[in-house]
Amino acid sequence: MTAVNSGKNHAFPLRVICYFARMFEPADLFDLSQTEHAAIFDGCQFAWDALKKIAGYLAANLKPELRNQCEGRAYISENVFIGEGTVLEDGVMIKGPAIIGKNCKIRHNAYIRENVIIGDNCVVGNSTEIKNSLLFNGAQAPHYNYVGDSILGHKAHLGAGVKISNYKLFPGNIELELDGKPFDTGLRKFGALLGDGVEVGCNAVLNPGSIIGRGAVIYPNVFWRGILPANMIAKNKAGIDVVVKRPRESP
Repeated sequence: MTAVNSGKNHAFPLRVICYFARMFEPADLFDLSQTEHAAIFDGCQFAWDALKKIAGYLAANLKPELRNQCEGRAYISENVFIGEGTVLEDGVMIKGPAIIGKNCKIRHNAYIRENVIIGDNCVVGNSTEIKNSLLFNGAQAPHYNYVGDSILGHKAHLGAGVKISNYKLFPGNIELELDGKPFDTGLRKFGALLGDGVEVGCNAVLNPGSIIGRGAVIYPNVFWRGILPANMIAKNKAGIDVVVKRPRESP
């Protein structure tokens, strides 16, 4: 399969373009058995349509209850459910509405804002901020991450400092580029869809409307825009010069 890059002038073979058309459905990206909230995808032609439904789903299904443990002092609003075995470290702020599953680790100074659904065995790390997003079971955003208007699949993992940008600088909805033509998602704010098992390296930036297929890998410091098919790797081509270390002359 021809390699995919993040530039504007894609030269995808027909089989890749056809693959793109198939990878937009929820089941193409996610194992829906790995969330207790699969009903949020009911009636969604495209996986990103679930982002429009998070607030309504929480309003209909959230039953506030705190079964967690706290290590230190955390702020938790009234409209929050947290499952047993989940540990909140000192400084956590959960604004809600939010549902957080079982056996999660919500680390020091994490900020969970409005309309967030987090599955079981997830990690939300130090200084990580999440809003209007869904994390499948086992997803991890463990260090200095921003996750806005996004879905992280089963065991998807963000390296330290990864940012998911959810809002473009210019007016209008987020659009995808498909076969050289714009495709309107109907969303003004749309970060990324990360399929099951996706790995994103440290300090990478995912631009609005990024869709990353199952098992794909994005290397550290990559500035990614667009669609990356399953099991592909995106990496920078910049080389690194290695030279002999020589002692400096005395002035």
